[in-house]
Amino acid sequence: MSKPVSGDFTKTAGWLDWYTGPSKPRFQLPAGAVDAHCHVFGPGAEFPYAPERKYTPCDASKHELFALRDHLGFARNVIVQATCHGADNRAMVDACLASGGKARGVATVRRSVTDEELQALHAAGVRGVRFNFVKRLVDFTPKDELMEIASRIARLGWHVVIYFEAVDLPELWDFFTSLPTTVVVDHMGRPDVSKPVDGPEFALFLKFMREHPNVWSKVSCPERLSVTGPKALQGEQAAYRDVVPFARKVVEEFPDRVLWGTDWPHPNLKDHMPDDGLLVDFIPYIAPTAELQRKLLVDNPMRLYWPEEV
Repeated sequence: MSKPVSGDFTKTAGWLDWYTGPSKPRFQLPAGAVDAHCHVFGPGAEFPYAPERKYTPCDASKHELFALRDHLGFARNVIVQATCHGADNRAMVDACLASGGKARGVATVRRSVTDEELQALHAAGVRGVRFNFVKRLVDFTPKDELMEIASRIARLGWHVVIYFEAVDLPELWDFFTSLPTTVVVDHMGRPDVSKPVDGPEFALFLKFMREHPNVWSKVSCPERLSVTGPKALQGEQAAYRDVVPFARKVVEEFPDRVLWGTDWPHPNLKDHMPDDGLLVDFIPYIAPTAELQRKLLVDNPMRLYWPEEV
């Protein structure tokens, strides 16, 4: 059954709704595990979608996110501002405030944001800002504006999350390496997994991390990166095998600078909508030991988002 969008909105044609009734993961998450990349959409009637958005999703509320958290066995969430909400962070902030301290946020802000607004975001649990360089999702923001924002949020101890595609790393390198904060890369910079894991494109990403110890990576979203699968559906226990060598290489080389998240409710997927329980079962393929699993899912996200508790 198609999931609704509330308010005066019409869902993007062909939109894939998030998966109903995900399986219970076979993989037992370590105690205190953090889903370090997920989103909320609206609900549109309460938190309208941005006029400049490139897509209109079905609603995906904080209540549904928290129910998924509990079902999968996570203790906490990091809620990343979705591009369909632009720089209106109210839905994300509302979810953080409603979480009872179990969620932190990553916001989108403009140059015009005031210091008072930044302080209010911090009080609500925001600990980072996201800069999106994926051209089909957002309009270009001048780099001088982004650098100004980065300098201001650095004073709060926040970090910058960057979303880009592998082919664009060479032209963005100088900007990324000049950011004055911890930098977290979404989804390993979207490598082309049909190319060799030891090829020049992925080697450049590994060099980026190797030479810049302030750079972290999320090893998430195999469902976006996979070309040959198999998909996390129908009980598949070895999903997205083509992504495993890439993610495992990052986890094993940089065990203290990696994060993982579901990416629920999986915006803009075109091919299929994964079963989130089976997505969790992907984790031990990329982090094969209990120590690596604990760093990926507990120690690293806690250090970045809840340092006061570490």
